[in-house]
Amino acid sequence: MTDLPVGFIGLGLMGRPMALNLLKAGYQLVVHSRSRGPVDALAEAGARVGKGPADVARQCGVVITMVPDSPDVEQVLAGPGGVFEGMRPGTILIDMSSISPVVTRRLAAAASELGATLLDAPVSGGEIGAINGTLSIMVGGDAATVAKVRPLFDVMGNPERVIHVGESGAGQICKVCNQMAIGGALAVVGELMALARKAGVDPAKVREALLGGFAASRVLEVHGERILNGNYKPGFKAALYDKDMGIALQTARANGVPVPRADLERDLGELLVWDDFDLLHFVRRAEAVEEMEERDIALECREMGDDREVHDFLNR
Repeated sequence: MTDLPVGFIGLGLMGRPMALNLLKAGYQLVVHSRSRGPVDALAEAGARVGKGPADVARQCGVVITMVPDSPDVEQVLAGPGGVFEGMRPGTILIDMSSISPVVTRRLAAAASELGATLLDAPVSGGEIGAINGTLSIMVGGDAATVAKVRPLFDVMGNPERVIHVGESGAGQICKVCNQMAIGGALAVVGELMALARKAGVDPAKVREALLGGFAASRVLEVHGERILNGNYKPGFKAALYDKDMGIALQTARANGVPVPRADLERDLGELLVWDDFDLLHFVRRAEAVEEMEERDIALECREMGDDREVHDFLNR
């Protein structure tokens, strides 16, 4: 690590609390984001404000990016006025977004040609994990560089869950697997809650019993409780999950791996994206799973362009 400030680009739902934790830990930050509100909030907390990605890079020895999708990362790093234009040789770039491993590797190669090093370090743990500094961080890239910036990771995440997975792109591959596991677990938890309720069995007792055996999971523990309490407060947009599952399916196909459950998860998720639902509506609409014929009709209507019937089905 150098004595230069740390740059942080992308102060959304996850990026803002992650950056705040770095400030609280004593790091000097230079920040930039498309929305002015979180920039002003970080400035009030002590951060300097960069005029744009290139300006942030000129001032910093390490630049962290946390933006929604692959094109956003490409724009911020390699686009006009991007980080590549302002950085000096030796700069360490840490992309903590969830994006395509193919794009990650391409950007890492481009950064290397310019004398910089790019690590991919996507996270899991949601907004609560970002606020509490307990994120799981999956890192891909040069091992020596990972060691240099490990103190930053340990502030933003749980030190025991900061894992160097492998070479460039390995962190993003790990995040793909993470999203597949979470999506599958959410769907199954929603289905089993619906089954218990429809069969006249107390779903709270079912959850309690399952948590004592091999069926126990973090999703069943946390989101199972939220289902029981009717707590569907937005936390992760279905559109972002749909993006992640798109990356998962592309990655699986590129590696010749059949993933039929992931295909179904994305079909169900796409229905929610149309109405801009939160991901937890994926499990809130679990009752619909038992009426697969109606869901299939809705999917057929989508293919025929009849959005009205799909909307009516989702909003029963």
